[in-house]
Amino acid sequence: MLATVSVNAETYYLDSAKGDDANAGTRAAQPWRSLEAVNGRELAPGDEVRFVAGGVWRGILAPRGSGAAGRPVVLGRYGDGARPRIEGTGEDAVRLRNFPHVVLEGLEITNRGDGDRPRRGVHIVADNVGTVAGVVIRDLYIHDVIGTNKQKDNGGIIFRTLGDKQPTRFDGLFIERNVVWRVDRSGIAAESYHWPRNRWFPSPNVVIRDNFVADAGGDGIVPWATESALVEHNILRGANMRAGSYNAGIWPWSADRTLFRLNRAFEVRTTLDGHGFDSDYNSRGTRFEYNLSHDNEGGFMLICAPGERNAEENIGNQGTVVRRNISRNDKERIFDVSAAEDTLIEENYVYVGAGLDVQLLLLANWEGWADGLLLRNNRYI
Repeated sequence: MLATVSVNAETYYLDSAKGDDANAGTRAAQPWRSLEAVNGRELAPGDEVRFVAGGVWRGILAPRGSGAAGRPVVLGRYGDGARPRIEGTGEDAVRLRNFPHVVLEGLEITNRGDGDRPRRGVHIVADNVGTVAGVVIRDLYIHDVIGTNKQKDNGGIIFRTLGDKQPTRFDGLFIERNVVWRVDRSGIAAESYHWPRNRWFPSPNVVIRDNFVADAGGDGIVPWATESALVEHNILRGANMRAGSYNAGIWPWSADRTLFRLNRAFEVRTTLDGHGFDSDYNSRGTRFEYNLSHDNEGGFMLICAPGERNAEENIGNQGTVVRRNISRNDKERIFDVSAAEDTLIEENYVYVGAGLDVQLLLLANWEGWADGLLLRNNRYI
């Protein structure tokens, strides 16, 4: 006897002007009206939710359910015209919580606030559930997310793993081809319960590529608690614009073997860090290759770790490689190194603008000095 499994999937349509939540929602001629209609539906593999072009919804889009490998749930648009717009009115404009195999695409998202509490454009959460696989965030226009600059875990796109009861991670998180503009505090950033080494459970197969991030109140692009993440082809213009604290452009924290390549970071403000790129601590095997850094007030590259630390939580900064990058008209200091171990800086091109007074190498004492630093075959022009 053969068991049969239904492979039927539905497409649900939303129209904020002409829809009615009393409709079935499964025909473009009889769409739903509200976000609540989507949030109340348990979505299944292959289902699609389509928002009409030009529509505007206020509140939170927080769908429930699960896709499957090869049959994701897709949330996007239909029709011709302006992007459908979600205007957040609370902490999150869009929240994907414990939602594997989902694609979010083609929307405009805002979340304006008064700047004294967290606000997020897209919040991707894996919470005490094991592994959440196959999440794709692409082709979004996220802007005017006005959160607090006192917390890093708010801003444009935030992905978070929580696991005090069950170790939890993403496997296959793709953040691609998004525009993130005028957000506080972070552009694209992570937060994780699993950052300390004594509860280390990193997310593999995280890819952040082809995004444009501009006018971030604090940090630009920051993966946390990842293993072999790929960060490539991103443009960061303007970070540390409003936070008044230590922030940088593109960098990892508590992440292993992250590859940053072919990114551009410029116009990062202040000398509170203020570098275009940063290899930060509790990380090992970080590589920066073929990136362009220019016109950053704090400089090109920060490589740092505290010399005094709890070794059960923090392994320091081990094995950073900075190779074949270009720094042009960066200010204050080019290479800024403190208490990192076994760092290689080679074959980079550094162009110092006319009239700039720039320190090419700063060795700083952050409760300890760098150990095993090698610079070779760099060109200074």
